[in-house]
Amino acid sequence: MTSEQPGKNWSTLDKDLNKISNFEYATAYVARPMVGLGIALLFIIIAAFAAGLFFGDFPSNMVVIAAAAVGAYMAINIGANDVANNMGPAVGANALTMGGAIAIAAFFESAGALLAGGDVVSTISKGIIDPAGIANARVFIWAMMAALISSAVWVNMATFVGAPVSTTHSVVGGVMGAGIAAAGFAAVNWPTMGKIAASWVISPVLGGAIAAGFLAFIKAYIIYQDDKIAAARRWVPVLIAIMAAAFSAYLALKGLKRIIKIDIQTALLIGLGIGALTYFISKPLIRRQSEGLENRNKSLKILFGIPLVFSAALLSFAHGANDVANAVGPLAAIVHASEFGDFAAKVSIPSWVMIIGAFGISFGLFLFGPKLIRMVGEQITKLNPMRAYCVALSAAITVIVASWLGLPVSSTHIAVGGVFGVGFFREWHAERRLRKSAQARPQAKRIASEERRRRKLVRRSHFMTIVAAWVITVPAAAIMSAVIFLVLNSVVA
Repeated sequence: MTSEQPGKNWSTLDKDLNKISNFEYATAYVARPMVGLGIALLFIIIAAFAAGLFFGDFPSNMVVIAAAAVGAYMAINIGANDVANNMGPAVGANALTMGGAIAIAAFFESAGALLAGGDVVSTISKGIIDPAGIANARVFIWAMMAALISSAVWVNMATFVGAPVSTTHSVVGGVMGAGIAAAGFAAVNWPTMGKIAASWVISPVLGGAIAAGFLAFIKAYIIYQDDKIAAARRWVPVLIAIMAAAFSAYLALKGLKRIIKIDIQTALLIGLGIGALTYFISKPLIRRQSEGLENRNKSLKILFGIPLVFSAALLSFAHGANDVANAVGPLAAIVHASEFGDFAAKVSIPSWVMIIGAFGISFGLFLFGPKLIRMVGEQITKLNPMRAYCVALSAAITVIVASWLGLPVSSTHIAVGGVFGVGFFREWHAERRLRKSAQARPQAKRIASEERRRRKLVRRSHFMTIVAAWVITVPAAAIMSAVIFLVLNSVVA
């Protein structure tokens, strides 16, 4: 009896230790979201404290301090939601790990915002409301504060339900709602709002069509060729050159406005030159990389991997150069109105405001971005490097085409539209091949309609959720902004 006692004691001890280990694991799992929230809150407090240091004496700077805190909150939400569109396809295609994607995106988003971010931005989101219709600087400040709060809350809500939305459209909706509450419907520039509403359809359709077109080209001229490697050697350098040309033109047009103003014709010429140079550089590299590869589709994925990583990095740089300024525009407007006692359609963005935007995006991406990255890259449709490359290529080309035509587009809608375009093209192509097979072999067993629906390559639930979020972004942000403005104006008044 006594000899068995130590064994029983050890067994009991093991059970107790296992219970403690499981409890600690559960506690760590539950506490993990709280760590992210705690770091985000710390960044918001630091941003508010920095605003207090940079801007005047207490208590006159309290409005700017509050606005800086909300601006930091907005930047975190942009990182959690908007950046997923640039990195999602590369992660979904396994060209990048989640950690690698976050590191690259954080670096290039911040670089784009700080190096090439617009030094002048329309603080009322490209003429959505007329500043002359607003009574005074105080009312204008509360209108911009309401727009900032509502757009940040809306993007946060969209991230929570897993819907990638346009942060620019959220800001537009917030500004419009606050403008209506402050000065009535006449203060809104409705033709401009009409163009923005049109972009809800133009952006995803154009992005999806271009992505599907490139995927059709890759299938026809590379994947379905007898000698896939020879076809890849011929066409992959061409596709890389098109990517280089598109991104060069895009960055010349949008990313260098702080240094020099470039028109669309000059940007296209710059893109053409860099594209030609890239072709001659990439051709021998692709030939060397393809040596010894087997003649199958898996080998083709290797050739698209590195170009896909470069395209994701360039998309992040371009996004940082453009969308960050839109997000912190209302904060810049509040700073200007508080400092000079008046308001204008365009003001310079202070460096510390851009720093809040840049670092806030990085924190948001690191803390909360993986959820949306996985959704865009893995859960809408299955992506491989070829399909993801088509999405990235369509994003750059669509922005160039839209700029040339003078159409307002959303980078979020373009990228997600590209993912949907690739998925729906695959569905159509699979159905087409099935019909051809049925015609060639009439005696073959047909697939039931229920089984065909089960084999859909685009998840319809995600499609409906995302489209619904896109449609209600502007009105939802506008309604929230109007309510917040009325509360702020009545409480402070």
